[in-house]
Amino acid sequence: MKIISLFCGAGGMDLGFIKAGHDIVWANDHDPDSCSTYEKYFNHKPYCGDIEKVSSKDIPNGHVVIGGFPCQGFSVANKFRNSKDERNKLYLELLRVITDKNPKYFIAENVPGLCSLGGYDNIKDKKERKGRVFKIILNELANAGKKGYHVTFDILNAADFGVPQNRKRVLILGTRKDVFPVLKHPSRPKNLKRKTVKDTISDLQKPTIWKKGISIEKQSTNGIFNHFGTKHKVKINGHLGNRKTEWNKPSPTITGRGGGTGGPVIIPHPNLERRMTVREYARLQSFPDNLLFYGSPTSQYRQIGNAVPWPLAYQIARMLPKY
Repeated sequence: MKIISLFCGAGGMDLGFIKAGHDIVWANDHDPDSCSTYEKYFNHKPYCGDIEKVSSKDIPNGHVVIGGFPCQGFSVANKFRNSKDERNKLYLELLRVITDKNPKYFIAENVPGLCSLGGYDNIKDKKERKGRVFKIILNELANAGKKGYHVTFDILNAADFGVPQNRKRVLILGTRKDVFPVLKHPSRPKNLKRKTVKDTISDLQKPTIWKKGISIEKQSTNGIFNHFGTKHKVKINGHLGNRKTEWNKPSPTITGRGGGTGGPVIIPHPNLERRMTVREYARLQSFPDNLLFYGSPTSQYRQIGNAVPWPLAYQIARMLPKY
């Protein structure tokens, strides 16, 4: 099927759909580094710019619209989260494109915190307020387009689908009301053994040092690119990014940013002597080693932390018809 990809980032979700046999006909992101990473791996140039300035008429038609719309405003990692966060409004661009392009299906991804976000500060009862924003989002998506959509949602853990990371995300699936079959959420594959941190990064040797001003293609450790990290010291205190990472378990959730507007919070390496490198982060998100990340190390960490792991996207994409 033909896929319109919004907020494509470094291409995690798109990679899952490509592996399932679909074609990306248009992709968009506003971050230049993410666009460079995407273009040089997929050999397909995304539109790099503000989606709010793109007319729906300039987007080609597609059978499916996908988008892991920016979630920092919704995330529980952001202690300042609220329904009025500027980053939240990009959901409206996803809604606009679905309404105007009228695809057969849509898939939207976000953090579980979206389900409980309140808003409506004039409502004093917190229980009544809880989840109001999410209910409005589901209702608006259900009434998008000319026919409307059957809309379902579920919270899935990427670790249940072959990703070596405990990463829970809410997946919203929409099927146009005149289309069959209705898209359903995937179940955990039977007999799937969870991948661990040890399975994923134990073969990597001691990381190199980031060399500013030298191209990524010229910085490798025995052929492994982006294998450099941060000088941020390890401090185990139980807070986000400062908890032990265990070899024999999936990793904690990787984030693109910390609370508020801070930089990425890099989880510790299991040896507790340093933080994870960019490549180790990429592997924990299931990115292949030949996908190189561009920009500063902070930008590279952010691109990885904001991505959708492709094995999770693949499980949904494989349920779509390929015509």
